[in-house]
Amino acid sequence: MSKPPRLTVPSDARAYLLATARGEFAVHEAGAPVRGTALLVPGYTGSKEDFIGMLEPLAAAGYRVVAVDGRGQYESPGPREESAYTLEELARDVLAQAGALAAAGPLHLLGHSLGGLVVRAAVVRDPAPFASLALLSTGPGAVCEDQRGRTKLLVAALEAMGDDMPAIWAAMRAQDPRDAAADSPEMLEFLRGRWLATVPEQLIGTGRALISEPDRIDDLVRMAPELPKLVLSGVSDPVWPVSAMDDMAERLGAGRVVIPGTEHSPNAEEPAATAAALAAFWDASAR
Repeated sequence: MSKPPRLTVPSDARAYLLATARGEFAVHEAGAPVRGTALLVPGYTGSKEDFIGMLEPLAAAGYRVVAVDGRGQYESPGPREESAYTLEELARDVLAQAGALAAAGPLHLLGHSLGGLVVRAAVVRDPAPFASLALLSTGPGAVCEDQRGRTKLLVAALEAMGDDMPAIWAAMRAQDPRDAAADSPEMLEFLRGRWLATVPEQLIGTGRALISEPDRIDDLVRMAPELPKLVLSGVSDPVWPVSAMDDMAERLGAGRVVIPGTEHSPNAEEPAATAAALAAFWDASAR
């Protein structure tokens, strides 16, 4: 579970509902599109807050930055139907978000973890709106074997107890030493509130995608051969092996950046370094 480095957005950022052809999505926005706009898509059990630490440095680099909650994720509404949360449906949402932001210059797309699978599906469906694609801590297909087992257990719990999200939250915190680590009262309140606000069927549908998604790198190469691409990760990663991300970058002909001192969430663990790598990539993509 990603934990934001802090909970307060920069003073010049704003939170609002982005209106699109597929409904409204809660976003944090910062900066002006001097050099372009960046759409940031979070991962499983995450939210737009996972990018809080990158808003200010990316805005300072000349980018309008828009971090979004996907449908049914934290502060974005979503139906209580699992069919609404396939990768294809979520990809259509990303394309609708891109349509709402398209007037603000070149549009760069970033997906973290599950968000990487979502943005990949969006680009495979239609690469035209995007000036570049960055995949952060995500792999070519389903998560590693250990994570598949954990995600299957969580999906089964949600199917059986989805109307008792507090009980599932308590069980997750008790069983995972990372999630059970001491947090400030404010952070704990946020993490629990985010979990309780997320639609159970969103977690079920996207959890199934993490377990079963096939390798679609060849599809991405075929549909967007000229689109500039970047693969970023931490030094280690418990969800997808770093070696798999190395291989994915090579197959994509993508740039490759490893953020020192980080694991699965460089965006939250070292946001300044992650933002610097992204800004350099976006600057180069515009040349």
